[in-house]
Amino acid sequence: MYTFGSRIRYSETDSEGILTMASLINYFQDCSTFQAEDLGLGVAKLKEMHLVWVLSSWQIAVERYPALGERVVIGTLPYALKGFLGYRNFALMDEKGEYLAKANSLWSLLDTRTNKPTAIPQIMTEGYRPEEKLEMEYAPRKITVPSEGIPKEPTVVKQHHLDTNYHVNNQQFIDIAMDYLPEGFAVRQVRAEYKRQAFLGDVLMPRVLETADSVWVALENQEGSPYVVAQFDGKGKGGEHLSA
Repeated sequence: MYTFGSRIRYSETDSEGILTMASLINYFQDCSTFQAEDLGLGVAKLKEMHLVWVLSSWQIAVERYPALGERVVIGTLPYALKGFLGYRNFALMDEKGEYLAKANSLWSLLDTRTNKPTAIPQIMTEGYRPEEKLEMEYAPRKITVPSEGIPKEPTVVKQHHLDTNYHVNNQQFIDIAMDYLPEGFAVRQVRAEYKRQAFLGDVLMPRVLETADSVWVALENQEGSPYVVAQFDGKGKGGEHLSA
């Protein structure tokens, strides 16, 4: 497993002083990016090869959110490369090596000239050596879009939502979706299925369905076709924080 160490910063915490889901996702993204850069397969190399990895799905399960000042280790490992698909685990651990969060993810490799999937080249299969996948309860990748749901105030994609691929970053999608969670909802697990890219100026139309312990948020275009569907499982309104 590729790892790097860090310490929870004030800028990464919420009003209770614990790590936010957005910051956790950023840690995971940074970890895989660092690995790619160290392997010579980073952002510049991908641009040179006219390739981009696009996230197809997330499953992030949290055991505990670390608090301000805690020292943590972030890790990632690829466990399968098939055709144009890459399967990757992530982990957040404390100083003792205890797991605080685990994640599963599926990525698609696209040719930026055609915006279509393309086979993973040899340079990547040689660089990313698959490892044994983490033990966790793996959820299905597909998320059923609820037919019900309450429309909410739309969000217009702004410049700060974009990443180096000039589309809405997957963490930004989750952050936008979490704005529609009820107050006090403590997220224990998030699943997200990414269906299309969103670009500057696009309008994200949310549709939200709440149950006692779960919330579904579909961010759709103006024709009702989803960009992303996210399912948040937690403790419901007034739920406990998963902190120390």
